Amino acid sequence: MNVHEKAPNTEEVAAELTLEGKSTRMPVRSGTLGPDVVDVGKLYRDTGCFTYDPGFTSTANCTSRITYIDGDAGVLLYRGYPIDQLAEHSSFLEVCYLLLNGELPTKEQFDTFRMTITRHTMLHEQMTRFFTGFRRDAHPMAVMVGTVGALAAFYHDSTDINDQEQRAVASYRMLAKMPTIASMAYKYSIGQPFIYPRNDLDFTTNFLQMCFAIPCEPFIANPVLTRALDRIFILHADHEQNASTSTVRLAGSSGANPFACIAAGIACLWGPAHGGANEAALNMLMEIGSVDRIPEYIAKAKDKNSGFRLMGFGHRVYKNYDPRAKVMQKTCHEVLDALGLHNDPLLKVAMELERIALQDDYFIEKKLYPNIDFYSGITLRALGFPVSMFTVLFAIARTVGWIAQWKEMIEDPEQRIGRPRQLYMGSKERNYVPVDQRG
Repeated sequence: MNVHEKAPNTEEVAAELTLEGKSTRMPVRSGTLGPDVVDVGKLYRDTGCFTYDPGFTSTANCTSRITYIDGDAGVLLYRGYPIDQLAEHSSFLEVCYLLLNGELPTKEQFDTFRMTITRHTMLHEQMTRFFTGFRRDAHPMAVMVGTVGALAAFYHDSTDINDQEQRAVASYRMLAKMPTIASMAYKYSIGQPFIYPRNDLDFTTNFLQMCFAIPCEPFIANPVLTRALDRIFILHADHEQNASTSTVRLAGSSGANPFACIAAGIACLWGPAHGGANEAALNMLMEIGSVDRIPEYIAKAKDKNSGFRLMGFGHRVYKNYDPRAKVMQKTCHEVLDALGLHNDPLLKVAMELERIALQDDYFIEKKLYPNIDFYSGITLRALGFPVSMFTVLFAIARTVGWIAQWKEMIEDPEQRIGRPRQLYMGSKERNYVPVDQRG
């Protein structure tokens, strides 16, 4: 394949591919940031060939203006704003407005948005019966998938994806109700009564009181812990075209209602290779147990025959230090200090493991830097959440990213129903043989 600076007699940069005498000219498209892409849309028409890209590691499936990642430089931008600036100075609900609308709000815009979300936090009362239909030991993510999908049965006045106003209402409802659904799933699993949302509390404080308040006494939120969880929500709000976001876009491309699309995203997030990574990292730290055992596990990680992997290190996209991990490390220390847990043995293991890994040639060569999951599991445990709720918290945060990506896809004139092709490796055409004639 040859890449030309410009196609003849045009201003277009293009790549040309010739295969068995058939040629095609493919435009090279440039974004505002990041690598160029080769538009292969006419490849099959011109050459009779598809591209083959398992896992879509070299494929851009859409254009987007929401999130940008530079994995080599360790950069994450929401609508152009660096993640560390937003985590330090913004709030989760303000970041939600930014992701949904493209710009940070004025005070008047934010007050209106906050009031809108607050007024949508309650669930239809009949939905409480859904929870009693599940077993007490059901995983909260299973409850989330079923309950979020069922929202379409209760809020069918916001399922017309061709109506801009209905799309907006559905977006507000999901963003507002997801913490309520999550807290109810948690309360049901531990046998406590549901706690209803309060309109006098901010988004994150409201969620904490729905999870940890009881009817017998008032709930008093620790501002350090509230800010920590709010920051965790910001760090997880969106992450470009990851597995669950791509799932939401693919489901949405068929015209499915928005509640079904978000339920599909939750189901994908449930996978241990995606949303369950922080749980795996915490379990690994608990398995190591003490600082003196770290050399043993470092050696196992280097031995390709051991089957052991250091969880919380490396990332599919980041080939540098995950920018979210730096914020998460600081947040972890703040939480443990506020709770008097600065001598937490797991934190000591994590700190020493990080120190060794960042100095060891093996990890440096393979660019196995700590990622956000390395510290988030410790932090969430300190906040009082059981391991089964870790991915649920991820889903609460990522809901706004899914919604923003879904809305962008719906409004994109280039978008068509997702229909990947395949490299078929099965049998060639053959004739049916009656059962009594088969050898």
